[in-house]
Amino acid sequence: MDLGRITRVLIRSPNWLGDAVMFAPALAAIRHAYPQWHLTLLAKPASASLFERSPDIDDVVVYRDPGIHSGWRGLLKLGHDLKTGEYDLALLFQNSIGAAVAARLAGIPIRLGYDTDGRGWLLTHPVARPGNAKHLSLIGYFRGLLPSLGITSEETAPVLHASDDEDLRAAALLRNHGVGSTDLLIGLNPGSVYGTAKQWSFRRYAAVANRFVEAVGAKIIIFGGPGEEELGSRVAQAMRTGPIVLSGKTTVRELMALLKRCHMLLTNDTGPMHVAAAFGVPVVAIFGPTDPAATAPAGMNHVVVTAQVGCSPCLLRACPIDHACMNGIEEQEVFGAAMALLKRSRSTTDIAVFLDRDGTINYDPGYLSDPGALKLFPGAASAIAHLNAEGIKTVVVSNQSGIGRGLFTESALAEVHGRLRDLLRAEVGATLDGIYYCPHHPDVGCQCRKPRQEMLIRASKDLHLNIGRSYMIGDKASDISLAVNARLKGIFVKTGHDPDGELTRLREEGVQPHHVTENLRMAVEWILTDIRSNAQPP
Repeated sequence: MDLGRITRVLIRSPNWLGDAVMFAPALAAIRHAYPQWHLTLLAKPASASLFERSPDIDDVVVYRDPGIHSGWRGLLKLGHDLKTGEYDLALLFQNSIGAAVAARLAGIPIRLGYDTDGRGWLLTHPVARPGNAKHLSLIGYFRGLLPSLGITSEETAPVLHASDDEDLRAAALLRNHGVGSTDLLIGLNPGSVYGTAKQWSFRRYAAVANRFVEAVGAKIIIFGGPGEEELGSRVAQAMRTGPIVLSGKTTVRELMALLKRCHMLLTNDTGPMHVAAAFGVPVVAIFGPTDPAATAPAGMNHVVVTAQVGCSPCLLRACPIDHACMNGIEEQEVFGAAMALLKRSRSTTDIAVFLDRDGTINYDPGYLSDPGALKLFPGAASAIAHLNAEGIKTVVVSNQSGIGRGLFTESALAEVHGRLRDLLRAEVGATLDGIYYCPHHPDVGCQCRKPRQEMLIRASKDLHLNIGRSYMIGDKASDISLAVNARLKGIFVKTGHDPDGELTRLREEGVQPHHVTENLRMAVEWILTDIRSNAQPP
């Protein structure tokens, strides 16, 4: 396969909402590896909506089945319509023979996908399905196609994108239901489109919700898809305090923004579970007939509750016997796990503020190699000391390509960092919990240079950090792009050489900081306010 001749790519998304979320890291890896490719997503309506704001695609073709693409006649129409895209490559992350037929009918010369559903003869580059696929994380399963494209980067968690306008509309809807910006909001998702076997008792959902209200004064919001309106009403009627019931009343985009606002989601193994996790929301996931090894939420900010029964996982849509895998899970077990997770997620001990160095903490003279030339910005040391006092980790992440360019050595850089620590300590006793840097030339294509995430991943492992609850402060577009890639909040400071140019670059890339401010001190003030507004310890 000559990848150098490819310009236009059609990517067939998985159908189920949760599967599509777990496919997102593979999509992001393709965009990162081949930014010159024009990527078109072929997806059913729910998945298409999920990626509506994604920077990882250029456009979307909606696959409507049921609808105009149903049956063989509809498939012929789809293939005919796709011909106009003049695609060079089809990447089929959806496993059906129909996806391969459509790509073949569209005349796409290179067709790559797993050799499943008897479709291998339709693919120019069939990939053998992993032997352990049933128990492999779906994130890993989807990424299994990437080595065929020369992509071997590490597995990352899904990232989704909601706009400021969507966040504002969600906040307005919640205000209309009596939920303010500082209220503790807990979501319930008691249904499952897949089938009743995945559903925990609606009475137990209501009982746990009642305990949340009594214990921590939580406001409760009930989610559900079309057809789950009655189930949402049953949970609400079994509660002592009226929740917000939005079962069957939200679009995918509205669901995303509302889940993003929740402080926790209690859910069965469903698509909204993965959406919430992709926004860094703590998730308590109740698993029965399905396998957590394959479909548990990504990241560490969740807890899975199961009952140990011999017939699970059976992967059945409806239980033919006593539903022991779900009936064996008691409300006290779920409530206890949820409260422990809520307490952990409200603590600041695993939160970090990642800091760019030059132009953020200190003046940027360009390729700083002389410790004597390092000069802190006014208020920078006190801002870091304030974070120290709150128990929040402070970690420098810095691109230092001067080493790769041969301008200075790593020993010289160590002296600069020693001077940085000395100045912070001498001024107000401020300390840094870690300093991570990329020494490579920009052309090397390493995994650690910002906006790639390797420095953050290393820091999170070394310092036991929760990336999803952390923040990034920097003066360059690459700092904010890193924040977006790593699913944390990015704050842009105007203390660098060209703040207007960097902000323009971000707008051109479709990337937006969570906050723009004048300097590090003001950035830290915003962060502390944001943490306190979202932290009501149970």
